[in-house]
Amino acid sequence: MTEILLRDDTRGVAILTMNAPERLNALSDAMLAALQAQIDALAEDRSVRAVILKGTGKAFCAGHDLKEMQAGRQALDGGRAYFADLFERCARVMTGLMRLPQPVIAAPHGIATAAGCQLVASCDLAVAAEGTRFGVNGVNIGLFCSTPMVALSRNIPRKHAFEMLTTGQFIDAARAEALGLINRAVPEEMLEDAAWRLAETLAGKLSPAIRVGKGLFYDQLDCGIDEAYARAGAAMVENMMLEETREGIGAFLEKRAPAWQG
Repeated sequence: MTEILLRDDTRGVAILTMNAPERLNALSDAMLAALQAQIDALAEDRSVRAVILKGTGKAFCAGHDLKEMQAGRQALDGGRAYFADLFERCARVMTGLMRLPQPVIAAPHGIATAAGCQLVASCDLAVAAEGTRFGVNGVNIGLFCSTPMVALSRNIPRKHAFEMLTTGQFIDAARAEALGLINRAVPEEMLEDAAWRLAETLAGKLSPAIRVGKGLFYDQLDCGIDEAYARAGAAMVENMMLEETREGIGAFLEKRAPAWQG
């Protein structure tokens, strides 16, 4: 049986590849389970310092598996319990990506729609292929993309997010870059190389510092300014107490490369 999610680790970078091209890498029950398993594993893996998430075939991810969702309606409650569980599992994957200690780079191509767009928005960084289309288009079939809205509205300005959610219209990669949904767009033939170069840069930084910084980045966004500074100051104290940081600053002052271990 073909693996639905592939993982390849190279020089401190884990590449996760959604591998269900015949279903446009939809977030089926199996895909969500595979993603959650890898998120759980990566959270404990100190050998991995950056993660790339991409898809095979014509699309990055077309969102939830609508055939599975319709099948869920066969239950006695019309699918209510299944749907509640599905969206809870999906939210756990999305927040799990944000809570990983490693930076996660989405590398979308083709289309990233509904929960697929949510997946891009939930990653820390995104490098997309030119020509990629992004949408939260559930409204076109009578399903407002409420859960994708959570991630989308935390990435782009609210009026643009609301327009996408209510019109169901797609935006292209250039527009996604201008709005802040992705970091940059590159020619499709350069996508893997661009994502790899960014991941390699991140993997070359001091991992404990990145772990502290990523966690704080999301925590402080939900705080008032005074609380944000209090948390940030405490985090910097802990960072300064690391022996690796002492070495990094000393190396900078002495104009030499830091002698970090690992």
